Amino acid sequence: MKKLLIVGMATAVLMGSTLAAAATDAEKAIEYRQGVFNTIKWNFGPMAGMVKGKIDFDAAEFARRADAVAALATMPGEGFIEGSGVGDTGAKPAIWENKEKFDEGMDALAKNAAALAVAAKSGDMDIIKPAFGQLGKTCKGCHDDFREKD
Repeated sequence: MKKLLIVGMATAVLMGSTLAAAATDAEKAIEYRQGVFNTIKWNFGPMAGMVKGKIDFDAAEFARRADAVAALATMPGEGFIEGSGVGDTGAKPAIWENKEKFDEGMDALAKNAAALAVAAKSGDMDIIKPAFGQLGKTCKGCHDDFREKD
């Protein structure tokens, strides 16, 4: 699992560096953070389906995805550089106006994703659901404060 995650990240970095050759730093930052968030979403969706009972619960698959989200959750913050709030982004100016609160949200994302990964190892949905719910609340809080509505 770790090998797959490392290969995926390396591929993303290589692709990003090739595409970013002609891009500005702000454009690269936007691309980077959107890629990380999309990868989190890719893994979060099936877990949500399992928690809601729409997908059969597979403890090993859930744990694998939770581990991936925990690793990825430490990454997007560095993509919010000065000047990257304009262009093809849903980032609100509030990110840079209240950077301390935003950074706290990024820290909470990493912390709660790590807690979900630990809970997932139990294989017990009664332990997983509260941790999943807390991570979902963390995501929603930042989306409400710092992300333009789609």
